[in-house]
Amino acid sequence: MLIRACVQDDLARLTQLTIDTFRPFFEDSLGTPLDGLVLAILHADWRDDYRQQLPTLHDPARHRYVAVAETESGVIVGYVAWQADLTRRHGEITLLAVDKDHRGDRTGTALCEHAFADLRGRGMRLVEIGTGGDAFHAPARALYESLGCVPFPAVHYYRQL
Repeated sequence: MLIRACVQDDLARLTQLTIDTFRPFFEDSLGTPLDGLVLAILHADWRDDYRQQLPTLHDPARHRYVAVAETESGVIVGYVAWQADLTRRHGEITLLAVDKDHRGDRTGTALCEHAFADLRGRGMRLVEIGTGGDAFHAPARALYESLGCVPFPAVHYYRQL
C-alpha cells in the first residue's frame, strides 16, 4: 500500500468513499437520540455536507492536509485528513475513512500513523481525534485506543423543543 498526498483528481473518489463509509451511520442509526431528530435536523443533507466539506480538507496554506492510501493497482482505499494549529502546537485528525473491504487490514492504522508523523514533524505536541460513542463508531474507538489515544470525557445533550 502506498500513502501519498491528496491531489485534486482524488476528490470524486474521496467523496464517494466518505458517503459509502458513513451511509450506515446516517441511514441505519436514526432511532435515537430523540427518535432521530438530532441527525434529521443537524445532518439532514449529510451527503451534500460531505460534498461541500471534502474540497476544503486539503489546504496546506491553512495547515490542512489529506493523505490517501492506494493499492498497488492505484485504487484509493482510504484517506485521512488532519490540521495543525501551530500556535497551540495541537493537531487534529478531522476525518478518516477506509473502504469496507480494507477495514481490519491496518489501512486505518497506517493512515493515522502517517498523519501523526506529519504533525510531530511540524512540532505538534498533542493530537486530537474524535468519534461517536455509538455502536457504529466502536471500531473507530478500538482503532484509536490501539494507537495509544485516550478518551477525554465529554457529553453533548439535546432536547426537543
